[in-house]
Amino acid sequence: MQKFILKNYNKMLNLPIQPRYILPPIILLLFSTIFAAFDLNNLLEFNRELINQGELWRIFSSQFVHANWAHMGLNASGVLLIWLLHGEYTSPTRYAVNISALALWCGLGVYWFCPSIHIYTGLSALLHGVIIWGAVKDITVGLKSGYLLFIGVWIKIAFEQFSGPNADIGKLINSTVAIDAHLIGVIGGTLLAIPLIIELFKKNFKNKK
Repeated sequence: MQKFILKNYNKMLNLPIQPRYILPPIILLLFSTIFAAFDLNNLLEFNRELINQGELWRIFSSQFVHANWAHMGLNASGVLLIWLLHGEYTSPTRYAVNISALALWCGLGVYWFCPSIHIYTGLSALLHGVIIWGAVKDITVGLKSGYLLFIGVWIKIAFEQFSGPNADIGKLINSTVAIDAHLIGVIGGTLLAIPLIIELFKKNFKNKK
């Protein structure tokens, strides 16, 4: 555990502040802030009834709006943490692909597999997927801490499924924490990381030859 903390502390000291690394998360948060400032939830949130009536964009756009400012603040902290840990792994294109793919995946997952969810908002599901992708990337570059991060996120998801939504966070964001959406997010992040996993196996196979 000490080695895990030390390695990630050293990574965070060497902050990825180059424009190609810092602009994508800033743009992501800027969009969410604009949506909140102009109170666009009624237009963009996941609303199962309206989606069934043909407003399909809500499947995607719902990932970028929030129940309230506290909800957005929590997710902004997640965006910052991911930037600190894995910011140097993504170009603007890679960042956009990861966020867009996971936003669509999470929205469709909630629609297909969570029929009890009628209203849904927030970045948290896709952020769970992004951090899983980053953990696998850690592993591919030789950071053993990636294994701990990958396993740790999955343990968190398993605990949520066992114990249910966190009531305190639910009060803070004035909404029920969508733990099934988090599960969908980590599954999506794992699938998104399959090319990295294949690359790692190929690399290890070559090294053994």
